Amino acid sequence: MITKLSSAQSDFQDNLSKLLSWESVSNNNVAKTVDDIIANIRTHGDKALVDYTNQFDRMSARNMGELTIKVSTLKEAFDTLDDKQKTALKTAADRVNNYHQKQKQVTWTYTEDDGTMLGQKITPLDRVGLYVPGGKAAYPSSVLMNAIPAKVAGVEELIMVVPTPDGIVNQLVLAAAYISGVDTVFTVGGAQAVAALAYGTQTIPKVDKIVGPGNIYVATAKRVVFGQVGIDMIAGPSEILIICDGKTNPDWIAMDLFSQAEHDEDAQSILLCPDADFIDQVQASIAKLLPTMARKAIIATALKDRGALILTKDMDEAVEISNQIAPEHLELSVEDPQGMLDGIKHAGAIFMGRHTCESLGDYCAGPNHVLPTSGTARFSSPLGVYDFQKKSSLIMVSDEGANVLGEIAATLADGEGLQAHAQSARYRIK
Repeated sequence: MITKLSSAQSDFQDNLSKLLSWESVSNNNVAKTVDDIIANIRTHGDKALVDYTNQFDRMSARNMGELTIKVSTLKEAFDTLDDKQKTALKTAADRVNNYHQKQKQVTWTYTEDDGTMLGQKITPLDRVGLYVPGGKAAYPSSVLMNAIPAKVAGVEELIMVVPTPDGIVNQLVLAAAYISGVDTVFTVGGAQAVAALAYGTQTIPKVDKIVGPGNIYVATAKRVVFGQVGIDMIAGPSEILIICDGKTNPDWIAMDLFSQAEHDEDAQSILLCPDADFIDQVQASIAKLLPTMARKAIIATALKDRGALILTKDMDEAVEISNQIAPEHLELSVEDPQGMLDGIKHAGAIFMGRHTCESLGDYCAGPNHVLPTSGTARFSSPLGVYDFQKKSSLIMVSDEGANVLGEIAATLADGEGLQAHAQSARYRIK
């Protein structure tokens, strides 16, 4: 059901590489389809968007008016929730907001002795597009995680797109959009929604950046439109890696592995542990608990195709392998997670201690759950307020500073053969 590996095996690195390999947007047929969709949206705008929505989501809309949800409807959705759902949604939103408030960057300057002022101006993006998946599951948590940091950053207008196959609208998703401050929602999805956000249509305004996860068509479209607009990242399948010392309840570990495997068949769940007996216990827990899962078929496929229970030489080696994998979610299910933290170099989010399950981070802990996947935690960070702000350099040179800097700039410009650069600087030298 799930692969068992040992770091002592001579072919361990080869097997690990095969396990980790993932090319989420390498399908030429998908790329061709996405290119055609984008071109059609750019040419025909709303009409093409309505046609694609009817085709792919089995809808029968006649115009974009039927695919537009305004704030008043979002509030109605929130009002329909029971008290327990309202409280959970509000509490999660408050925690996400409080955490991201601490990420806000501010304009700063400093003045040199000669009066020259240098610094950096921080400004929010004007308009952002938020893609929320609506296929195999509904994700109100994704709304909170994408919309709230944008609003904390000061983004003026937030446009949300979410596919609603067969016209089924998830009220919790709309309620999450309401309390997150989303301005308008369009019930469209796929590459066509990404294209509409990137280039604009008669109804959907062009945005400055597109954030949010989606399927292979969405990921491919985001890659294609990058440069026309900003994007957050190209997200691959969800991942969890657990480092365990063998002293956590094996049922807990099995369920934590399930928590990512249930996303889709390509999700990845890996355990690193130096205790062979404990690995056997986790394997037994998997076999015991899997039949009780509503999404057991998806979990079983993910565990079989991309999951692994890996026996390591010791805990230090487990950390080394974890850094090699650079997982999206990393659980340190050990006695002293803080003592282990210094050794962790690459991970999207680090869940520390036996009681810190990854699913708490998905919904309500506070930090963002939009994280780098497929090893990109080596050079990428979680989505944050900083993704919705941009920086402008500030330079105000004093008369005295122009004499000194002008000579330096002119000398370097002469060396590059750029006469106008040099002369422009020399004009200001007294």
